[in-house]
Amino acid sequence: MKNDSGIIPISDATHVRSLPVPQSGPIRTEDGFWTDALGRPLRDLRISVTDHCNFRCRYCMPKEIFTSRYSFLPQTELLSFEEIMRLARIAVRHGVRKFRLTGGEPLLRKGIERLVADLLTLRTDEGKEPDVAITTNASILKKKLPALKEAGLKRVTVSLDAMDEAIFQSFNDVGFPAAKILEAIDAALEAGLKVKVNTVVKRGVNENEILKICERFRNTGVIPRFIEYMDVGSSNGWRMTDVVPSAEVVERIRSRYEVEPINPNYIGETATRWRYVDGAGEFGCISSVTRAFCRDCSRARISMEGRLYLCLFATEGYDLRTLLRGGATDFEIEEALGRIWSARENRYSELRALGLTPDRPKIEMSYIGG
Repeated sequence: MKNDSGIIPISDATHVRSLPVPQSGPIRTEDGFWTDALGRPLRDLRISVTDHCNFRCRYCMPKEIFTSRYSFLPQTELLSFEEIMRLARIAVRHGVRKFRLTGGEPLLRKGIERLVADLLTLRTDEGKEPDVAITTNASILKKKLPALKEAGLKRVTVSLDAMDEAIFQSFNDVGFPAAKILEAIDAALEAGLKVKVNTVVKRGVNENEILKICERFRNTGVIPRFIEYMDVGSSNGWRMTDVVPSAEVVERIRSRYEVEPINPNYIGETATRWRYVDGAGEFGCISSVTRAFCRDCSRARISMEGRLYLCLFATEGYDLRTLLRGGATDFEIEEALGRIWSARENRYSELRALGLTPDRPKIEMSYIGG
């Protein structure tokens, strides 16, 4: 049943139907960590904590669809922090080393700092705490910083698609000023947090902002990352002609600054890394359209109501909430997660490059997280 906005509500959408759990046992490495059918380990778990957002970015939650009448999930349908922690403990035991809290806008979830603190109490087999970060539009980051800092948060990723006020406000489509985002970034740096900035580059809209963003964050420690406009979901009107290839982004930056490529921080890193030869810092490019990195993808995503998705471009997810609330033991949940990951063969971006991706419904980015 569609709501008044004309879009199928999350609770009724076909993309949240549970799938049958594969029957074969989990594939594990010698150290007991899960690997998928292509030999990829699970290292990064991205957890959406809310479907609400106070922005209406054109490429994510366009206001024509996500109107005031849109049916968001009630609080009772969201995973509780206790349920998230139960999954996180199991995941860490089997190789997950990074947690990314996403949304929607994750800072809108009441008590988010408590979840951050709880995640940082976990320990890997090496005795280290996991890498916990939040991806945010930063509209209320400055207000939340004291609590997040006290909770132990060390890193944030901030979405900033332009320095120019008119362009930025046209992106967020609610008139929120870029100047306030920049204030929040500066405040995060002053609080000692590491900051990355994500910029989605769309042809004919903000490619002229690339050099402005580089200039603003050189010598600050902030790492901008320029993301190719992706065909996530069905509501953003994606076209290949809207994509600014990462190679073009690098050439634009190279026209002003001398830059050179540097090695990734780890296998499976989404961004290719570049540094300024003069030592002013680095930037990255995420090229999931023109240079797919599926072969090393070690990420899974959990939606706010407990569906496990194995790819940003997945069409359906596995229902973990029913297991959590239906009396399943940790061992049963562990085995289910392991079997699901072991059967994973997702490589959408690679197949897109080969012209092998049929037209099919996809999950909206606002639902699954970036």
